[in-house]
Amino acid sequence: MPHSPTNPLEDVRRKVKLTEFTVENVNSTDFPGAYEGYDDSWSQEKFEEKFQIDIVSLSSAEMEFDMVGVDAAIANSIRRILLAEVPTMAIEQVAIWNNTSIIQDEVLAHRLGLIPIKADPRLFEYKPKDAETSSSDDTLKFSLKVKCTRNPGCADATDPKVLFKNHKVYTDSIQWEPIQGQDFLKEKDIGPVDKDILISTMRPGHELDLELYCVKGIGKDHAKFSPVATASYRLLPQIKLLREFHGEEAYRLQKCFSPGVIDVRETPEGKKVARVVNARKDTCSRNVFREEDLKDGVVLQRVRDHFIFCVESTGILPPDTLVCEAIQVLRGKCVKFLQELEDKSGTLETRSTFSRTRDSRSLRRWSDKSPSCPCSLWTFGPRCCQRRADLGTPMPCT
Repeated sequence: MPHSPTNPLEDVRRKVKLTEFTVENVNSTDFPGAYEGYDDSWSQEKFEEKFQIDIVSLSSAEMEFDMVGVDAAIANSIRRILLAEVPTMAIEQVAIWNNTSIIQDEVLAHRLGLIPIKADPRLFEYKPKDAETSSSDDTLKFSLKVKCTRNPGCADATDPKVLFKNHKVYTDSIQWEPIQGQDFLKEKDIGPVDKDILISTMRPGHELDLELYCVKGIGKDHAKFSPVATASYRLLPQIKLLREFHGEEAYRLQKCFSPGVIDVRETPEGKKVARVVNARKDTCSRNVFREEDLKDGVVLQRVRDHFIFCVESTGILPPDTLVCEAIQVLRGKCVKFLQELEDKSGTLETRSTFSRTRDSRSLRRWSDKSPSCPCSLWTFGPRCCQRRADLGTPMPCT
């Protein structure tokens, strides 16, 4: 059935409209005074009534959820914090005792640093920048010792897997060595997230003897500390059919959208009619606007305050835990900002009080010399009248 008409002003306030060549109503307008007759002032009660989070899917690596009732600035803040400010543990220093492989030391250290390490960063502290030694509170130590040798008795073989031992070095060769005081971590299964990440390829005579040191950091300092492979959001699509599409038109309309968005169903009268079944799957490609006879019957919109979040973890922490940590970071930023505002306002109030006290003292001193002067310049301080008197300028007093 065609979509029922709605309030045009409400669409402008709440929907982003996609046209053939432009995107309209992209700016947020939910602030006081934007529209006459609408009370858009912010309040805690209205926010709690509108705000909601619905988890659509959740696994150990990926999470999709809807965040409804917030401004794009809040949604984007959570996304950016997920990428850059939720801490993790990553390899920061590599002590290379022996490396006779074909990979240069610098390249090898860089590859090792990008390996996700499964260790809960909440159990560790940030290592001080001026620290000369490592401690159990801020560092994890790993070792990597692998030597490639020829497999005896396989002279006729041509497959490197048969000819050589340890010809490929994977992350399962990285071994955790607890530092004194880290016995309580033995149950945490600390090590690389994936055991099959290729580090290097070797041949007989090649050897790796390394010590790896992990520290706590954030993605803002280096991408290796980022806890997510990707974190993104998009607005909820909304598709309105202004008229019915039958037969061949219905099938053409279906092909203009992603699979699962439009379905062609048979009515009791035996007609094939297009229906919107799941607008959420739409990628808003706007292919329908290429069809001259179809584009006037479709309206493409997106709900301005309905965000579809997709978070893919690197495996260090579950994605739902990462989202909670991001919200905690955002909350800490707000608390710090409010505290700085309070401190700043207190400083300004102190300065203002001091200034008023100083002027009043000055006023009393000059009032002893000109006790009956009602000059309006006294509002700017008694020095104005005294300076005029010193220069022989007539007073504006009456």
